[in-house]
Amino acid sequence: MIGSVASVVLDTRDPRGLATFYQQLLGGELSEESGADDDWVELDCGMAATKLAFQLSPHHSPPTFPDEYGSQQFHLDVLVESLDTGEADVLRIGGRKVAGQDHDHFRVFLDPAGHPFCLVDET
Repeated sequence: MIGSVASVVLDTRDPRGLATFYQQLLGGELSEESGADDDWVELDCGMAATKLAFQLSPHHSPPTFPDEYGSQQFHLDVLVESLDTGEADVLRIGGRKVAGQDHDHFRVFLDPAGHPFCLVDET
């Protein structure tokens, strides 16, 4: 083994805002060590010692998904007890549902910066 994953980093124009969205989605604590200028914010969600980090990218372009020429580039699968309840909560905190992407056991959404993620029925 050469190394281990320290963080999963998402580029965004608003690191604090996106970190807060994922804190509401996944729980966890925002790092107090995040810079005062908010160009790097970490969320410790207790996931096997891996953190989600949010890095300022002033010229960030969201993935083009769904699009036959685009790519989602990266996504998280989030386990939920109820897809309907999870969907309502995601929409309430600022997520957007991707049209035409409902499936029996998962639904696809975009976070406020345009990164796709799925709510997955844990049953």
